[in-house]
Amino acid sequence: MLYTVGTVLHALLAVGLIAVIILQSGRSAGLSGSIAGGAEALFGKKKGLDELLGKVTVVVAFLFGATSFGLVFWLLKAS
Repeated sequence: MLYTVGTVLHALLAVGLIAVIILQSGRSAGLSGSIAGGAEALFGKKKGLDELLGKVTVVVAFLFGATSFGLVFWLLKAS
């Protein structure tokens, strides 16, 4: 039961990590530029949002790595 919860959490973190990375603006502005392109023309570029997405990426990546190691050790312990 607990292993299933960990696996589901790990899958959700994987999807979340992909989403946060795609939303970051890069050299070509990525997906976030296409979504918020009109707003940037009116209000200017939000630098604070890019910084927030960077911090969220670090936290989600750490949690993804922690659940990866946790699930591996759980499987090794079970066998």
